[in-house]
Amino acid sequence: MGAAASDAERSVCIINRLRRELFMKLINYKTVASTHFDKGSAKGVAGRVAVGKADGANNFCMRVFEIAPGGFTPKHTHPWEHEIFIHAGSGEVYGNGQWNPIDPESVIFMPADEEHQIRNTGKETLVFVCLVPSVAPEL
Repeated sequence: MGAAASDAERSVCIINRLRRELFMKLINYKTVASTHFDKGSAKGVAGRVAVGKADGANNFCMRVFEIAPGGFTPKHTHPWEHEIFIHAGSGEVYGNGQWNPIDPESVIFMPADEEHQIRNTGKETLVFVCLVPSVAPEL
């Protein structure tokens, strides 16, 4: 907002900031636009930022991913931990140097710098929630 911003524009910005600070967010995650990853190291992945910086979340970002049957995330590492909850579907997570089965209600703690990947080995969409600290890219 530049110096030429009107009082009304400033008021809207303040009201929006207060709304983020004072009110919880309750949504169906599918109402959030998805970003699709389907090239090279990722196949059949859709990701959504369910709660992030735009919501006033200063410490964590909650993402929801859907992986189509036969799809997978890239195999990668990064300097932050994350926590994953498997909501639906079945597949495998690569961690500790091996593939490990996952299904609904599985919980994964992925420490910083651990090489990891998730792949859908089932016949239904694999849906999981992934929490990352605010220093990580939201998607």
